Amino acid sequence: MNNFKHSEVIVIGGGAAGIIAAWRAASLGVDTLLIEKNNTLGRKLLISGSGKCNITHSGTVEELLKGFPKNEANFLKYSFYRFSNSDILNLLNSYGLKTFVREDGKVFPVSQRARDVLNVFMKLLRENNGKILLNSTVIDLQMHRDYFFKVITGSNQIESKCIIIATGGVSYPHTGSTGDGYLFAQKLGHNIIEIKPALAPVEVFPEFPEVWKGIALRNGLLKCYLDGNKLIEESGDVLFTHRGLSGPAILEISRYAAENIKKGNLYLYYDLFPFKSAEEFDIELTENFVNNSNKEVENVLKIYLPNRIIKHFLNRVGIEESKRCNQVSKQERKKILDLIKNMPLGKIVSIDIKSGEVTAGGVSLKEVNSRTMESKKIKGIYFCGEVLDIAGRIGGYNLQAAYSTGYVAGENAAEIIKSRLMR
Repeated sequence: MNNFKHSEVIVIGGGAAGIIAAWRAASLGVDTLLIEKNNTLGRKLLISGSGKCNITHSGTVEELLKGFPKNEANFLKYSFYRFSNSDILNLLNSYGLKTFVREDGKVFPVSQRARDVLNVFMKLLRENNGKILLNSTVIDLQMHRDYFFKVITGSNQIESKCIIIATGGVSYPHTGSTGDGYLFAQKLGHNIIEIKPALAPVEVFPEFPEVWKGIALRNGLLKCYLDGNKLIEESGDVLFTHRGLSGPAILEISRYAAENIKKGNLYLYYDLFPFKSAEEFDIELTENFVNNSNKEVENVLKIYLPNRIIKHFLNRVGIEESKRCNQVSKQERKKILDLIKNMPLGKIVSIDIKSGEVTAGGVSLKEVNSRTMESKKIKGIYFCGEVLDIAGRIGGYNLQAAYSTGYVAGENAAEIIKSRLMR
């Protein structure tokens, strides 16, 4: 068992933000200890991108910042320029990890294995003499006089002058993200912005029939209404699951839905063909019915809908499956048109924060120096990654925020230590 008594910099949390923070501090020659409750680092990193690891997103820094709400983007701007998406990719490439950019801008390792990314991070820590303490849950963080801190685990009491809190949020708790950092921050006098799910699936009422489970509606436009007023819309796919709705479009709107679910009724609608107006689609549908006049309606609808749901779709508009195209009335065609262009997906009844990819809310950005990640309230306390009140779009944005804020936190903590040693 490792018995640590002192470390110049202690990083609590071995996710992406904590790893980068510890590496950066150690690379500057400062004694650094990374404490992780699990038996390995990077548990959440290993499942990111379905185990393939969506490392970051391509584009300029300004383009990446657009993936966050304005106040969060303003906070992240300095750190994103200090350690950008190009910087993290160059770092990984320098250790032999090849990457590629998908058409949607997401960046992955060529190997499609998150483990390869984590292996590089582990090598960075080893080469820079970063110490790692695994299987150790921090149960208390105490502040003594002159901003002297004591980190208490089950078997260690470790003293330090600089603490970097990189404990993540509360999403995917099986990876170790259980909100510990919020408690530490509150104990130290920080304000925690209400925690809400982000990039999370939703449950709707009424539930869709079993035949819809596993179906994906692609490249449409999802619209969310609050008491009849449009709240937000998002382009992308919607996936029907055994627990509700998921897919990129659903994940993107979930944060805004979570912020408003207590304010009224939230209803979802989906336009399967957003690049065609209702008039244009009606003309196309009419032409297809005329050109296939003796065929059954379901055969024409296969052009527009997954086969498995056509029967249920026709039931919803009150048309028999065996009905031929030349028997469809104008009113019936309008019902088909309306359902394709504005398909009701139900009322949102719950959004599970534990199933979200990230957590919105966290340590108030007003209480953290965006150029150093140091607390404005307590010298020597730093925050980075998801423990902060930041949550970006799907596609590598949140991992980039973890790297960038972790880098700045580690760098500044190390520089503070070095400046004290030189006095």
